[in-house]
Amino acid sequence: MIKCFFCEIQVGKDTQLIADNQLFFARYDDFPVNPGHCEIIPKKHIVSFFELSKPEVYLLYDLLKKVKSILDTKFHPDSYNLGINEGFYAGRTQEHLHLQVIPRYKGDVENPRGGIRNIIPGKGDYTTEMKTRFPQRKDYFPK
Repeated sequence: MIKCFFCEIQVGKDTQLIADNQLFFARYDDFPVNPGHCEIIPKKHIVSFFELSKPEVYLLYDLLKKVKSILDTKFHPDSYNLGINEGFYAGRTQEHLHLQVIPRYKGDVENPRGGIRNIIPGKGDYTTEMKTRFPQRKDYFPK
């Protein structure tokens, strides 16, 4: 019986492994959103990002930079989304911290404006509201 998927896969051979360091490992996602989609996971059982110490956050960042370099070379994405589903109501399905690293490609969606804001339908592209509320702000609008 699997108690924690991310703890259990470390025991055997994880064929999805990309890279690791002393505290974290990175692996390709089993259900990728885009080519190169992966996750960075603590080797010890940690549920929340907010449980990490500063040195652990630094090591997470170091591995993230290494993974980005690998993905840049192998997949040549145009951009990235990074995300942590922090809690059940944020969409977490594994009770083990994991940072989603999702490569993005020009044309992978019709309108990428709003990025992660699109998790709630209708909240991603707020261009119309911006034009109404802040007409002086031109930095939000495509040139």
